[in-house]
Amino acid sequence: MFLNHCVITTSHKGGTNQLLLAERFCKELGYPLVPREKLSLPALIDKYQVAGVIVAAPDKVFYYTGEEEFFFHPNMAAVRIKDIRSGKTDQMVKAMDLRPGDSVLDCTLGFGADAIVSAFVTGTSGTVLGLEVSPVIAALVRYGIKNYNFKSKLLSSTMRNITVINASHYEYLLQTAANSFDIVYFDPMFRQPKYKSSNMTPLRKLADLSPLNRDVLVEALRVARKRVVVKERRGSSEFARLGIDRIEGGKYAPVVYGVKNKDND
Repeated sequence: MFLNHCVITTSHKGGTNQLLLAERFCKELGYPLVPREKLSLPALIDKYQVAGVIVAAPDKVFYYTGEEEFFFHPNMAAVRIKDIRSGKTDQMVKAMDLRPGDSVLDCTLGFGADAIVSAFVTGTSGTVLGLEVSPVIAALVRYGIKNYNFKSKLLSSTMRNITVINASHYEYLLQTAANSFDIVYFDPMFRQPKYKSSNMTPLRKLADLSPLNRDVLVEALRVARKRVVVKERRGSSEFARLGIDRIEGGKYAPVVYGVKNKDND
């Protein structure tokens, strides 16, 4: 019996390609590969006494917790990019003052939706590096952005320009030279989650739920050439706790962005 965080397997009747993919995740994450046999996923969790199962299926790779599945999907990024192309304002892009050619360090990658929008705006002359402390989230999103079958060639090429690294953002910032990125961005897990947002439920089970602290922002300002941007719910006390006074966002939007500029902090 394995006493690991998770095990890796294939779907029922998984062929050679699925097995090779499962082995790839096994090598990357260090979790054991187990035969699917005729067991259901809940039965596999019970058999190996793990928190979840990574499944290499024909159409996707996903993490199953016993209640929900987590897998990469561009989520709202496609809708936001469509809106940007039609001339609408994206509040995150505005708060970042994001421009073609900019470099972005997304310190809390998660599903990667914000990173995809950033990559679209910065274009081929820009760079987007996403940090994700959860090895499972990082592996699934890294695989997803390289393999997701998008009908739009533009969105496909946009996602391919994102680099994903499994790392603690604080440790990464400490080791990064000053002024290495134009924008450093944070979208920490909200202190008061929106439980109605069902697509975030499995992410919260895998993600780092610890809040940001001032030491992280100090390092982020050192690394940023232009500004640091923090996403939070409107009315959140996190901005005051972190010493962020400038708040940007839509007048009635439930989510807003705290901004600390390099030249005045």
